[in-house]
Amino acid sequence: MKEILEQAYGYIFEEALLLEIEKVAIYKEFKAEEYLIEIGDYIKSMPLLLHGAIKILREDENGDELLLYFLERGDTCAMTLTCCMGKSKSKIRAIAENDGAMLMIPVEKMEEWLTKYKTWRNFVFESYNIRLNEMLEAIDTLAFMNLDERLYKYLTDKAKVIGNTEINNTHQQIAYDMHTSRVVISRLLKSLEIQGKIKLHRNKIEIVAL
Repeated sequence: MKEILEQAYGYIFEEALLLEIEKVAIYKEFKAEEYLIEIGDYIKSMPLLLHGAIKILREDENGDELLLYFLERGDTCAMTLTCCMGKSKSKIRAIAENDGAMLMIPVEKMEEWLTKYKTWRNFVFESYNIRLNEMLEAIDTLAFMNLDERLYKYLTDKAKVIGNTEINNTHQQIAYDMHTSRVVISRLLKSLEIQGKIKLHRNKIEIVAL
């Protein structure tokens, strides 16, 4: 675990903090499509993503989901931080995009390290800033982009997060993430293929150029 921890966070945290994380963190592996956090859960630990990718979603009053952002190696979730520190119920759903692993940090250590380690404090504040900007970007995308533009952005963002230009999601899975219907997604994907931006294969979508 030490080697993986250093690869993901060694450039962020000092040695003393890395040693403390190694002592208190719980190592957790997850599989693609696994539900990691559910809306309404009480969260008692904060995740540090070692590898893999996780999508963070909100749910409206009708039960429809909306993708907020992706987490990748070296990230944590600002919404989880807020729930941990405020001892409140989760307002988001976290689903594994692919296989991966993370470290779970107990909430009491999160608070202790804020005053003890400058690198941890900077990491927490920077995480809030990054996630806020991503949520503002999600709002702008909904407000100002056409659905075909949103779809192409969704595909390229996902490709960058998973580190692969081939995306294995079904049209229905994409429709769920984008809060629309499978028929609409299929039509827009075909349009993007005609434009030369993607190639459609059986059970996968290839991004032509990022």
